[in-house]
Amino acid sequence: MTHAGWGGGPGWFLLIPLFWIILLIVLFAVFSRRWRHGWADHPGGWQAPAARAEGTLAERFAQGDIDEVEYRARLEVLRANRPDRR
Repeated sequence: MTHAGWGGGPGWFLLIPLFWIILLIVLFAVFSRRWRHGWADHPGGWQAPAARAEGTLAERFAQGDIDEVEYRARLEVLRANRPDRR
């Protein structure tokens, strides 16, 4: 005589919670790694506007687009007008 329903016994009942537990562990591992390393480390991640501006300025100086005098002058202006400066 067979039972109505799934007919697989109690084993199938345990697989659904096990699936969700494994899924939550995987999601936690992925997002906690990104959180620990900071979103700025990843492409498209968040970065403070002042840090982006200084990075762009440093890249232009490294490529030779601007000379050292202009680099230092612009860097001083960026740092003087930084909103988080107290």
